[in-house]
Amino acid sequence: MTKNIMIVGVGGQGTLLASRILGNTVAGEGYDVKLSEVHGMSQRGGSVVTYVKYGDEVYSPIIGQGEADIILAFEILEAYRAMPYLKKDGVMIANSQKIDPMPVITGAMKYPEDIEKKISSKINLVEVDALSLAEKAGNIKSVNVVLIGVMAKNTDIPYEKWIETIKKTVPEKFLDANLKAFDYGYNI
Repeated sequence: MTKNIMIVGVGGQGTLLASRILGNTVAGEGYDVKLSEVHGMSQRGGSVVTYVKYGDEVYSPIIGQGEADIILAFEILEAYRAMPYLKKDGVMIANSQKIDPMPVITGAMKYPEDIEKKISSKINLVEVDALSLAEKAGNIKSVNVVLIGVMAKNTDIPYEKWIETIKKTVPEKFLDANLKAFDYGYNI
């Protein structure tokens, strides 16, 4: 059986690092893994989407609407935008952080109100204040690893395998904060 995981965020939030941690961990467990790299304007603070698919045999990394088992959303508006991709019985793990997109910054639009309620009324939402946990861990950029920790707790992959992959994937100078961030997410 194939697992489809979609990672959505804003450029600079670490979607690629998260997809590499996830992909390397499941590959280490013997699964066939396919990753997409980046879709979107990652350099300009725009929407970024990466796909991770794994299973016995995977042919394409692309995830269509209604196919994602899990969506990791690093920003709540991106979570809202990704909702159509979640399976009926899927789970969205979302950071509660709000980052104004360019139309809001320029005053052309307003940030949607009560977005969390709109999401949770339609899908299974696990909302996490990942920014506070990342800050507590020592690096606000480790929001991605907090959310990986939340997701990892609900997989059949042992805790030690996730830690091993983080140690191999995250640069040394950020390792301590990312290990703490993972633990905060894992232990929610």
